[in-house]
Amino acid sequence: MSELILHNYPQSPVAEKVRAAFGMKRARWRSVEIPRIPPKPMLTALTGGYRRTPVMQIGADIYCDSQRILQELDARIPDNPLHPVADSVIGGLARLISRWTDGALFELAVKLVLGSAGDALPADFAEDRGRLYLGPDWADGLKAANAGLPHLAAQMRAHLAIIDDALRGDAPFLTGGAPGAVDAQIYHVVWFIRGRWDRGAVLLSEFPALEAWEARITALGHGEMTAMSPEDAIAVAAAAMPAHPQGVAEGDPQGLTAGETVTVSPDVDGGEQPVTGSVWSADAATIAVLRETADLGQVCVHFPRAGYRVSRP
Repeated sequence: MSELILHNYPQSPVAEKVRAAFGMKRARWRSVEIPRIPPKPMLTALTGGYRRTPVMQIGADIYCDSQRILQELDARIPDNPLHPVADSVIGGLARLISRWTDGALFELAVKLVLGSAGDALPADFAEDRGRLYLGPDWADGLKAANAGLPHLAAQMRAHLAIIDDALRGDAPFLTGGAPGAVDAQIYHVVWFIRGRWDRGAVLLSEFPALEAWEARITALGHGEMTAMSPEDAIAVAAAAMPAHPQGVAEGDPQGLTAGETVTVSPDVDGGEQPVTGSVWSADAATIAVLRETADLGQVCVHFPRAGYRVSRP
């Protein structure tokens, strides 16, 4: 297998989810540090416009969105499964729970962090993340988050209490005796509020079972990481060919066919550039589009189907 390359930056909570999963997998990987805010020219050269963090690269296959990344990690490194293969119910629930952890729970954490920062938040960062997570009226959204901090904190406290209750049994991790995707998905939110919200540590101290679990996840580390330059990552993609099998599963609700041109973008109004390419593969859970440029040759950009809009231009 080609090297795992993660395009990320240290402060990214969603990248921390994937880094924690690398630790669970005891994976060896390369880290390419990208800017915190656009422009991100070396990253978007690979993705065709997708700018969110993180992105995983394996040769000329580019994986966008942490859920697609975790799914591919299990396929590439079967040991220490993130979605337990012995129990398909738990494996399926992990993907369903991600719609909560990456949706309502993470959005609540973002509002707490951005709302509590107030005027201390750098203007360019506030505009970028505000637009990304709060929509076109992001400035009003930030003001509302600041004014509603006690309510937001109460909501987060209620979620954390549920998680703490789930961790009061004998099992060290949420999915039992070994860590999995559910642990990584919840851990990144806890990591975010502890490190970036000024009241995070105080709130978390109310939940001893959760804090003990958090320490166990932290102790797993991030696997074996070595740094890589963006230029070297680009060179890896240019020297490789997409390795993912081609084909569209029957019964696609949008009637997609291999080779037709589509755009793919997050199914929210975050002001983001869609990725344009020809359909390489698609099924109920995933879609991949092929892009070809003079600098890179062919690269295949992969997305989850849930949470993404596929359109014909």
